[in-house]
Amino acid sequence: MASASCLSLLLLAVLASSASAQLSSTFYDTSCPNALSTIKSVVNAAVAQEARMGASLLRLHFHDCFVQGCDASVLLADTATFTGEQGAGPNAGSLRGFSVIDNIKTQVEAVCPQTVSCADILAVAARDSVVALGGPSWTVLLGRRDSTTASLSQANTDLPAPTSSLSQLLTAFNNKNLNPTDMVALSGAHTIGQAQCQNFRDHITESNINPTFAASLRTNCPASGGDTNLAPLDTTTPNTFDNAYYNNLMSQKGLLHSDQELFNNGSADNTVMNFASNAAAFSSAFTTAMVKMGNISPLTGTQGQIRLSCSKVN
Repeated sequence: MASASCLSLLLLAVLASSASAQLSSTFYDTSCPNALSTIKSVVNAAVAQEARMGASLLRLHFHDCFVQGCDASVLLADTATFTGEQGAGPNAGSLRGFSVIDNIKTQVEAVCPQTVSCADILAVAARDSVVALGGPSWTVLLGRRDSTTASLSQANTDLPAPTSSLSQLLTAFNNKNLNPTDMVALSGAHTIGQAQCQNFRDHITESNINPTFAASLRTNCPASGGDTNLAPLDTTTPNTFDNAYYNNLMSQKGLLHSDQELFNNGSADNTVMNFASNAAAFSSAFTTAMVKMGNISPLTGTQGQIRLSCSKVN
């Protein structure tokens, strides 16, 4: 009996890992050997033109994976008969980089028709964006397929808000099988990119923010108006992917409420201090967490499809 239950547990474990096990770093080696170099060249050109685009592309992958898994559902545009995720609170008016993804898709289709998924393009573009801004590299597992559905409701519930508490952040990431270290490391993506005034206005008035930093933010983010005015998430090195974000948090210079929650006399403080003093520890934890995030519920095999255009179902 004991061996039978062990066997069924083993079978469950195998089934649970089978989806991600089908992802492989060599997935396109034969079917589209130029896929990765094509994606990289488009990303590098886009980031060279506008550094912020690197953060935007990284965020697209994150917002994709947290809703229905890494299936490019985030790229599906609304139509008269289809409601996508782009109108969800965390996405509306802030998600960007769609034209870069479309450009990549066009160039990849030219070399390998209907072979490379939009979901894989998002995963690779996220990695290439981090590298383009001076961050660490990692091996992207490939073989995801594209969804034919999207979920506005899941986008509204599962993506963490800039007003999140530490416990809300831990829960949101735990729901995706990402542990507290993964959460703190992935938050370090805020070493690049910018946020809109409406998402940090309230934090300016909170007690756990450096007063000089708060005053400097107020000039571009008044008590009313200027909702879409931008400020860098990392005030120290805004366009370099490094560990300065964590040092900022230790100086109470987190831009968002959710940023400063990571260093606010809570359970994440020690991890923040470790990443602040040890860039290698951050890089290692970040790349590990990115691979884990990229493995969230992918469609593989014959599931889903390979979209011809990333913004619409075939």
